[in-house]
Amino acid sequence: MAGIEPLVEELERSYADLQARLADPAVYNDHREAADVGRRLKELEGPYRLAVAWQGARADLADARDDPELASLAGDLENDVERLEEELKLALVERDPADAKDVIVEIRQGVGGDEAAIWAGDLYRMLTRYAERRGFRTEVLSANESESGGFKEVVFAVKGDGAFSVYKYEGGTHRVQRVPETESQGRIHTSTATVAVMPEVEDVEVEIAESDLKIDVYRSTGPGGQSVNTTDSAVRITHMPTGLVVSMQDEKSQLQNRQKAMRVLRARLYELEREKQQAELAATRKSQIGTGERAEKIRTYNYPENRITDHRIKLTAHRLDQVLDGDLQEFTDAIQAEDRRLSLEAAGV
Repeated sequence: MAGIEPLVEELERSYADLQARLADPAVYNDHREAADVGRRLKELEGPYRLAVAWQGARADLADARDDPELASLAGDLENDVERLEEELKLALVERDPADAKDVIVEIRQGVGGDEAAIWAGDLYRMLTRYAERRGFRTEVLSANESESGGFKEVVFAVKGDGAFSVYKYEGGTHRVQRVPETESQGRIHTSTATVAVMPEVEDVEVEIAESDLKIDVYRSTGPGGQSVNTTDSAVRITHMPTGLVVSMQDEKSQLQNRQKAMRVLRARLYELEREKQQAELAATRKSQIGTGERAEKIRTYNYPENRITDHRIKLTAHRLDQVLDGDLQEFTDAIQAEDRRLSLEAAGV
């Protein structure tokens, strides 16, 4: 364990460097660079203040130990140093640069036929209600409803500060065990739905060459294949270099469907690059906390036992009804804490 001192020294160097750059007229006059430096300086302010307080508390503790008249204060000062050190460790964990972003969430029915589509609808309600509890806004981008209820696929955006830091842990396969309404024998069925969570990015963050796109327009259709409108307003965009395909047909205008499709395509391309980088940088830790990939089973929701189990952190709660109503805070807090612990371990502190 290298200890926290090298991280604090690096923090102080970075903070001083950013302050000097912000005072540089060349940087100050470049609005984009000044905004970037200012944002990074703001991100370091909290950890920097903690570092100053921690160093002050350590100095006070050293004085108390050296001075018999102050010896009675040593116990309280030791507690202060330990508390500040723990807070500082967490503050120094390198944040995912995407954490502050809005997100695009894709839910698709998995194994289980009609019941899987109904389950996808239940997950959509759970995740949008969770957004309401957190003060986030949601926007449906695309919905392909199943004739039996629920969704074959639904894509929606969640907007709010830190949305990705919350929703990124929902990516993966969600498994449900329950008796379907159509089951006359009362047998428990197991069905799945998959969730993908991607940061929403601006045009400047992901450059897409027009020549890399194949754009098809067609007539939008509803459940059962009937035509919804009489114009070719639906849009299918294929990104030729990666083979990614995004289709949109919910809006009445071709332009609106194209804009929505491009939002989803940018998010998918950004996530593709992010996954590549994370795999290279943190393969071990990523496999421990979970990959967020659709194939990975992250939770089981058992209706007969009113039980929900998160397989990544071995957390079980017997309040399924509340969780399905969007009360996911306990699970988010627990997996964020585990993620921070593994980050600290990887950093050697």
